[in-house]
Amino acid sequence: MNLKNLATKPQLVKVTLDDEDIRTQYGDALDFWVWDKQPLTKFIKYANAEHTDPAELIEFCSQLILDEAGEPVMTDGAVLPASVLIKCVNKVVEQLGK
Repeated sequence: MNLKNLATKPQLVKVTLDDEDIRTQYGDALDFWVWDKQPLTKFIKYANAEHTDPAELIEFCSQLILDEAGEPVMTDGAVLPASVLIKCVNKVVEQLGK
């Protein structure tokens, strides 16, 4: 196989938070999007943050929590509730591990 066949543009992947806590608190599942692939430089930043500073890991992952248009959810001072953000970060970490 030609290596070039593996080089594709990142695609947005929908991620759903649908555990009982989310459904109870918000009445429905919550959706956000992430890119299915990240540049190696971002992945290295993630790997370093994962092992050194939990706050840095959360900050890094927060930049990867996107809306359906691929834009960051948290902009202009807007933040997610901490309990939702932690669940989103966990899902982003799962996605990065794939």
